[in-house]
Amino acid sequence: MLIGYMRPYQEDLKCEDQLKNLKKANCTTIISEEHSSAKKRTQLKNMLSILKKGDKIVVTKLFTLADSTRHLVELLEIINTKGAYFQSLTEGIDTSNTTGYHFTDIVKHLVEFQSDVISEKTKKGLYEAKQKGITTGRPRKPDENVKRAIAMYQSKKYSLSEIKNETGISKSTLYRYLEN
Repeated sequence: MLIGYMRPYQEDLKCEDQLKNLKKANCTTIISEEHSSAKKRTQLKNMLSILKKGDKIVVTKLFTLADSTRHLVELLEIINTKGAYFQSLTEGIDTSNTTGYHFTDIVKHLVEFQSDVISEKTKKGLYEAKQKGITTGRPRKPDENVKRAIAMYQSKKYSLSEIKNETGISKSTLYRYLEN
């Protein structure tokens, strides 16, 4: 069964273009979300739960199905485990076409690549900051406040909230200093 899936987005708020394209693709069932929110995709969840082996989900563009590359990988894995297929008309993707490299694998590699790029940029930025003498991470609390907080705690005359109000040192920070 060809299942068309659509949801409103800025360029097609009433899903008119999507509907026209899904009908051209001969979808026997068309499922539509009532809103564009990424959080409340109830029709998507329902569609995935009733998906059977050999079914194919058809969308007009990748963005219609997923909100991020990670989300796309998750959805493709669910579709794949059910023995179903996925097709995106705009991008010319059809996972039922078994010749060539599997689209799911390509997307997984893209996610890894994206993660590696972010990680490498972060490491490079931290290294460059260190070379310039810039300390990274959360700023340390001034020593006099910490000493005062420890003294207040050890006097057993103050509650943790009173210590925090007086010194600005949180309970977790105080305990971390007491452990050292």
